[in-house]
Amino acid sequence: MQSGKKVIAAGEGNPPSLVDETANVEKAAKDIVIGASFDNNILCTAEKSVVAVEQIVDYLILQMEKNGAYLVQDEAIIQKMVDMTIMENGAPSRKFIGKNANYILAEAGINVDFDVRVIILRADKIHPFVVKEMLMPILPVVTVTNFDEGLATALQIENRRHHTATMHSQNVGRMNLAAKKFQTSIFVKNGSSFAGLGFGGEGPTTFTIATPTGECTTSARDFARKRRCVLTDGFSIR
Repeated sequence: MQSGKKVIAAGEGNPPSLVDETANVEKAAKDIVIGASFDNNILCTAEKSVVAVEQIVDYLILQMEKNGAYLVQDEAIIQKMVDMTIMENGAPSRKFIGKNANYILAEAGINVDFDVRVIILRADKIHPFVVKEMLMPILPVVTVTNFDEGLATALQIENRRHHTATMHSQNVGRMNLAAKKFQTSIFVKNGSSFAGLGFGGEGPTTFTIATPTGECTTSARDFARKRRCVLTDGFSIR
């Protein structure tokens, strides 16, 4: 990819998930947990962080917990997780990439008696778990005051990778604005991130996306750049 030649491969994504106060919070929480925990967050398209407005963030976290997320609030434990999962060179540790959430928690000194799907924690927009693509079931939640701040924050996190973003809202105007601002190859509205890969959304099922060289999602027919803008049951002709 650095040579500039065309490739069929994965590219860095670090997709944020933006949730505003008009969202169906119960569905958003379920979709985010399912997407972020799929294959222990190894997919570059999976939700890597959540940006939620303060009006609904507490309820969103509660609903995420009901769907199998585990909230870590102890700052000492959070720092221990940072220290053990991020190496000195700033890259995520291969010891934890793709590992189960329970394994990561146990290594941090927390033993949980149920199957944790994803670890969640409150964080600011410059936290290492937010700005780095960790490829493990650790999902930071960033709180913002309103939609405008949320969109600006999500754009900063996405950092013009033009890969993937998700959004949960019932405001079509906001979703339209976000789609134009993100300009990502995959943009999923009111659904799990893997709806953009053909699971519960439009298009052929695929696990290969190469946005850095312009290909986007692949199919058996061609490797042309076909951007996907997916809205699930919030707006559908089916």
